[in-house]
Amino acid sequence: MDKKRLEVYKKKLLTRREELLKTIARTAEEGRAADEDPTVDLADKAANSYTKEFLFGMTNTDRTLLGMIEEALRRINKNEYGACANCQDEMLPKRLDAVPWAKHCISCQEKKEQGLF
Repeated sequence: MDKKRLEVYKKKLLTRREELLKTIARTAEEGRAADEDPTVDLADKAANSYTKEFLFGMTNTDRTLLGMIEEALRRINKNEYGACANCQDEMLPKRLDAVPWAKHCISCQEKKEQGLF
């Protein structure tokens, strides 16, 4: 992969990483704020509990995505970005445009989802 294209993907990944870090921090703050609400009503407590569970679920998803982005950035630094981790074929630009943190080509990703490797 040429350096210009690699820089485009790196910039996309860094931008998305920053967005996720801000979202995770904001979600954590909102979760703490839900705890501080001195509600007495049982319905309010249930609503706060649901809100916290929802926010924590979002945070877990965001953290998983953040991990994939960090891994993609490491692959860029190791000069391994753009090659499928399984078959070592170069991934199509459309694949990386859609999912810049992708680790596998479409074919290998489908096999992985089917449990074939």
